[in-house]
Amino acid sequence: MTEPIPPEAQPPEPTMSGTTAALSLWHHADFLRLWSAQTVSQFGSQVSVLAIPLVAILVLDANAFEIGLLGALEFLPFILFTLPAGVWVDRLRRRPILIVGDVGRAAVLATIPLAYAFDALTIYQLYLVGFIAGIFTVFFDVAYQSYLPSLVDRSQIVEGNAKLQISVSAATIAGPGIAGVLVAAITAPIAILADAASFLASALFIFGIRRREPRPDRHVAADGRPREGMRREIASGLRYVVGHRYLRPIAASTALSNLFGTIALSVYLLYAVRDLGLSPAVIGIVFGLGNVGALVGALIASRTAVRLGVGRTIVGSLFLIGPATLLIAVGAFIPTVTDGLVRFGYTEAFQLGKFLGVVFLFAGFLVSSEVFREIRIPFTRIRLAPVRREEAPIDTVDAQGSAHFG
Repeated sequence: MTEPIPPEAQPPEPTMSGTTAALSLWHHADFLRLWSAQTVSQFGSQVSVLAIPLVAILVLDANAFEIGLLGALEFLPFILFTLPAGVWVDRLRRRPILIVGDVGRAAVLATIPLAYAFDALTIYQLYLVGFIAGIFTVFFDVAYQSYLPSLVDRSQIVEGNAKLQISVSAATIAGPGIAGVLVAAITAPIAILADAASFLASALFIFGIRRREPRPDRHVAADGRPREGMRREIASGLRYVVGHRYLRPIAASTALSNLFGTIALSVYLLYAVRDLGLSPAVIGIVFGLGNVGALVGALIASRTAVRLGVGRTIVGSLFLIGPATLLIAVGAFIPTVTDGLVRFGYTEAFQLGKFLGVVFLFAGFLVSSEVFREIRIPFTRIRLAPVRREEAPIDTVDAQGSAHFG
């Protein structure tokens, strides 16, 4: 998911004309193209979130280890390439990177239905597609986060983020249901074509953006300091994170929770299909309704942090994520309770109990996960560079940028 771009994390951009700045972004043609690209891509991506592991489960009869490995390989590029991508993207125009990222993902995803049509699809191809698509996503996400401030006036960044987040929320809630219906109607491998088409549409929208992006100086950083070599910048960023008493554990917990969360999501689909017997359409609805929990988490995250403190909120949400994940397995036992209360008969009660149990427990897991994500992201987005002695220490900054950590 593409993260919101905090205004304070970006260097000042040249101000547009007063007329352009005064207009709502509804009248900003280039922003509308970017927003359209993101919206189409977000909905398309929801298809692959379900379809790729369902291809492994339903078509290739993959086991739990293979499904977990697929999830891990899809996440691995975020560990390996995020820092190098950040340093590299900082030296180049973002728009071409966004277009290449979209076209590249469309191309690799399209190989899945193509191989399926020729009866040549293997689990190893899914591994490769997941890993390569992940690399393109890393570079796309890094470039995307710094592209909006070059497209709109600085005073419009908050409005732009809000509109972009609307698409993310809508896709998160409605997208899985659409994806489930597509997978049920045309099979998982063919449904992946919808995601490939969404990336191509996104690339076309971004290609249509007319505002000229200034070429970054490869030798001088935005703050006027001479750039170091890429390896030295990466090493400097790593040293700063590893040496910081708060960023080090936050980075470690984020990496571990994302890695195993990705694996858990993959195994969750295996559990839903083979143990609970849910169809792709029902799984899509479960994901969509469960994602309401993520929306609730996003809404309560800031208030919780203000009331309890950022540190306590992060730690508390992490303590909730684990037990909430374990509770998903309770969905298999809920039918014994609902069987005597529902008049539909044993089979219908069994399915209804499993359905409701998985929905509500999955939603509870996502509430705690989203609270952690919403609080962590603004905190860790303070620029990762050595601070000057006269600057405030990072541990005095919270999600709002001014409160205490503890």
